[in-house]
Amino acid sequence: MMPRSAGAVIYRKSRNRIHFLLLHYPAGHWDFVKGKMEKGENKMQTVVREAFEETGIRDLRFVDGFEHGIRYEFPHNGRIIRKRVTFFLAETRTRDVLLSHEHVGYAWPKLERAIDTITFENSRNVLLHAFDYIHKTKLSPAPRTQPQNRPDRL
Repeated sequence: MMPRSAGAVIYRKSRNRIHFLLLHYPAGHWDFVKGKMEKGENKMQTVVREAFEETGIRDLRFVDGFEHGIRYEFPHNGRIIRKRVTFFLAETRTRDVLLSHEHVGYAWPKLERAIDTITFENSRNVLLHAFDYIHKTKLSPAPRTQPQNRPDRL
């Protein structure tokens, strides 16, 4: 069975401009918040946990109706690892990120710079779908209740 992960295109608005959160990974690539689903978690719970663990962000407001999946593979220790990630779209008002040990930097670029910064084409496609969706919903995300059963370590 292919490992399942979940992530989010996290954005914030500033003076009617949209900025997207990108994380710089130690391997050198730039991508979104994402991580492996833990036992007993659903995708949304995974995103809430991963966003907090990787960035310190707690105030995610998920945009209803956006869910975009990708599949990819990469070599690791002589094996090919296949992954499937479901991305959601979430707004935050948080600007300052508290990076975990899993990242070496972050940025809040606007769309054009984000497209140029993101390393992988499938992630650039996710961002373009998210950007289109934001404009179709006229930047009015409906808040979705965050899961209440948070792990004790948060």
